[in-house]
Amino acid sequence: MRISITQWVHGELRRFIKQGDLCIDATVGNGGDTEYLCGLTDRVIGFEIQEEALFNARKRLKLKGYHPKFILDSHENMDRYAEKGTVQAILFNLGYLPGGDHSIATRPKSTIQAIKVGLELLKSGGVISVCIYSGGDTGFAEKEEVLQYLKQLDDRRYIVIKQDFYNKQNHPPLPVLILKLD
Repeated sequence: MRISITQWVHGELRRFIKQGDLCIDATVGNGGDTEYLCGLTDRVIGFEIQEEALFNARKRLKLKGYHPKFILDSHENMDRYAEKGTVQAILFNLGYLPGGDHSIATRPKSTIQAIKVGLELLKSGGVISVCIYSGGDTGFAEKEEVLQYLKQLDDRRYIVIKQDFYNKQNHPPLPVLILKLD
């Protein structure tokens, strides 16, 4: 049996999300996380900067009978579409669109800004998932900068859980969960 990073994260997140919760897929890509969220709640917002990816995700989810709110905008701007303290879960998959242009990828500065915004949007007891894919032109730098930012979060307000695929070779993805305590 093989378990992907997204399957692992979905299993961890299942206990935090219930029907009616507002959830955000901060990096829609091909729509896998959006589809997962739509299976748990009818209140899902998905952000994507690539119009073609958003078109394909919309088509995929429509076939499944899901109708999340898709927004063609950077995840840095999530607070324009959701109120502070109203979101139960936010999912990030860093890197580039699988099968897409590798030059279009998440970057440390915008990712950290988006996480800061996301922390403000979370309800008490809410969770952010950040799946960090290192490698490529900016992946290693993004990984290090994001982890450095997360390490300095106030432990009275957040629990940061960094997991890894310890015996997997070639820079495996790194799942990180951030739980908001207050």
